[in-house]
Amino acid sequence: MGFSAFVRTFISSSQVCVQRAVGVRAACEEMKTTVLRLLQQPPAGPLSPSAGKHDGLHILNSTVKALKDGQVVAVPTDTIYGLACLAQNSEAIKRVYNIKGRNGNKPLAICVGEIQDIYKYCKVVVKEELLEDLLPGPVTLVLERSETLNADLNPFTKLVGVRIPDHPFMRRLCQVCDEPLALTSANVSTQASTVAVHEFEDLWPSLSVVVDGGPIGDQSRLGSTVVDLSVPGRYQIIRSGW
Repeated sequence: MGFSAFVRTFISSSQVCVQRAVGVRAACEEMKTTVLRLLQQPPAGPLSPSAGKHDGLHILNSTVKALKDGQVVAVPTDTIYGLACLAQNSEAIKRVYNIKGRNGNKPLAICVGEIQDIYKYCKVVVKEELLEDLLPGPVTLVLERSETLNADLNPFTKLVGVRIPDHPFMRRLCQVCDEPLALTSANVSTQASTVAVHEFEDLWPSLSVVVDGGPIGDQSRLGSTVVDLSVPGRYQIIRSGW
């Protein structure tokens, strides 16, 4: 069995009505949080400009603007809901940690849109064919970071986790931003990962945009499989996920 096939043995393989408490609604209005419902798209389909004010293009542009303004947003991925900001923006990274109540010694992953982007921010010591076999997909690859990546992102380690989610909106978001996103689970630290936007409703007032892509499915709550590929000729599965 090849390495990529071995990794994939750890990986298995609508719209939601959001009930908002009065206190959360008032806080969201005060903080100008925008909750946008992403219309369902075919797996490889385009982000249509003709589906109305909540179409993919409108949501994409709103989310990109929030990120470029240094804000934190909530987004759907192929596994769980995540919090994202620009990885090269140090102040935005601090906001993510504050929102989650996360220990500053716990790293954030980065998310990019294309495999070639990985080479800009990481030192890759495996064949590109392996990357192409694993990504996009529910896998986080741990690689050595390059000098191009923001030094304030995970300054306590030379490694960084990299994702290319198998999700058309997330890939397009990264492509349009044209820089990596810092990505972590949309939950308060130590609490369970979330697979629907109402599950992290308490975080909405701290976010600029919440992209509602519908319920993802409880089977993916474990998140991505994490594989360390930072050492030439070696690999280690750090966490088995969905």
